[in-house]
Amino acid sequence: MNPHALTAAHRSLPLGSKVKVTNRRNGRTVVVRINDRGPFIRGRIVDLSRAAARALGFVQAGHTPVCLANLQ
Repeated sequence: MNPHALTAAHRSLPLGSKVKVTNRRNGRTVVVRINDRGPFIRGRIVDLSRAAARALGFVQAGHTPVCLANLQ
C-alpha cells in the first residue's frame, strides 16, 4: 500500500474497487482505491493509507469510526 496515495486495504472487496470512506466523528469524506488485503486486527474493517487518514483528519489518533460506501 502506498502511504502517499488515497488507497486502502480490505479483506473481501475486489482489488481495484473504489470506496467512499466517511469519518463519523467529523463528517469528512474521501474516495480510496482498494489495493491490498487486510486489516488483520479484530474489529477493524478497513486499513487506510496515511494520506487517506490525513484527508479524513485522524492521522494523529491512528484510528477512528468510519462508514464505507462501495462506489463500484
